[in-house]
Parts: sequence; structure tokens; C-alpha cells
Amino acid sequence: MVRRSFTAVLERNRRITGPITTEPYEVAWASEARVFVRILEMSPDTVLTVRPRISPDGMFWCDEGSKGLEMREVGLGSFALRDFGHWLQLEIGLEGPQPFARIMVYLALKE
Repeated sequence: MVRRSFTAVLERNRRITGPITTEPYEVAWASEARVFVRILEMSPDTVLTVRPRISPDGMFWCDEGSKGLEMREVGLGSFALRDFGHWLQLEIGLEGPQPFARIMVYLALKE
């Protein structure tokens, strides 16, 4: 049996200067997920954080509870998720003296 998989691009070449939250994504069919964050550009002394948030209905949200991801330089980072319920979104933070980053965010789902 071939497992079903799908990769969603949540953010494409997006320039951010502060915290954002991605659009909610319905993931009830998937048993595992992997988040990929690619920083294309980043200002010096900036820290980008990514935290997963979950929801039973796509309207009311809570922290998923995992560590997430912290990045301090241009490159690719990733973390895995399991047991995340029906809806998933990412809270992306950006801190620093003059924070700026240009990012790509992917959500790779597998049944």
C-alpha cells in the first residue's frame, strides 16, 4: 500500500519584520507532519522562532506543546509533528534590533 502524502507551501518568499501566523491548514487525514522553514535573507542579530498551534475546528487555537524551531541564520530548518489533531497553523516570531527575514514555509504531510 502506498502512503498518501502532500506538501503545502504556507509562505512563499514572504518578507516579514515581526511576528506572523500562517493560515490554518486542515490536516485530520495525516498521521505525521514535517515543517520546513527556509530563510532566504535575514538581518544581523535576528532570531526567528516557529511554534506549532493546533485546533479542533480551525477557529480556536492552543499551543501544540512541542519545542518548535529557532533559527539565527540563512538556511533550512525542520521539525516533525505527530498527534496534532485536525487543524494546524504556525506562529512565527522574529526578534532583533531591526528584525527582517524573507522566508519560505512548507508543511509536508503523510498518512
